[in-house]
Amino acid sequence: MSQEAAVFEETYNDYLSRIAGIDLADTATRLGAAMDEGRAVILLLNRIYRVSKNRITREDGQRPQLGTCVLLSRYLLMCPAAEPNKIEWTSYRDFKDSGPLTVYWANDVENTIVKAFAGRTTDLETAAVKLGGYAPDEDFPYDVCIRFDALPKIPLLLLFNDADEEFPAKCTVLFQASAEAYLDGESLAILGAELARRLALIR
Repeated sequence: MSQEAAVFEETYNDYLSRIAGIDLADTATRLGAAMDEGRAVILLLNRIYRVSKNRITREDGQRPQLGTCVLLSRYLLMCPAAEPNKIEWTSYRDFKDSGPLTVYWANDVENTIVKAFAGRTTDLETAAVKLGGYAPDEDFPYDVCIRFDALPKIPLLLLFNDADEEFPAKCTVLFQASAEAYLDGESLAILGAELARRLALIR
C-alpha cells in the first residue's frame, strides 16, 4: 500500500469510528436526510451517498474519493443541535476559518467555472440543471443565477456574468450564512470545488 493510500485508510477509518459514536438516525433527521437499513442517505449535488458506522458508499456501492468522505463525515459530525436561521447569502471569505483557503476558493471554485463556461452561458445553465440547479426566488443582476441544494440545509448560489467589452467573465459562489454551523471552512471549500468540478465535466 502506498503512503497516500495508507493515509486515506487511516483518515477514512478515523471518521468511521467517530461516526459510530453518534446517534446516526437522530443526526440524519435533524439534517433532513433519510435513513435506510442503518445508513444515512445523503443527497450531495444530486447524487446519493450512504454513510454508516462501517462504510461510506456512492450509488454504485463503491467508496467515494477521500475529499467526499471527509465532507460527508464532517457534515454528520458537525450537525448543530438547533437549526440556525441565518439565511442571508454570504461569500466564502466571510466565514471565520476561510482565510487560508480563499486563494484556493478563487482558483479552484470560481475561476474553474469561469474557464469552463466563459462564452457558454447556455451550457452553464444546462449543466447546472443536471446537478439539480434551479432559479432562485430572488432576482440578481447577473447573466446566470442558479441555486443548488448542495446538501440538505446547505444551499449554494452561483452568480455568473459573461465577458463583455469592458469586463472579463466573472463567477461568484455564495453560501447562506448558516453554512458554517454545518461545515468548517475546509469542508465548505471541498463542497465548492466539487460543484465546480462536476459542472466542468458536463458537456
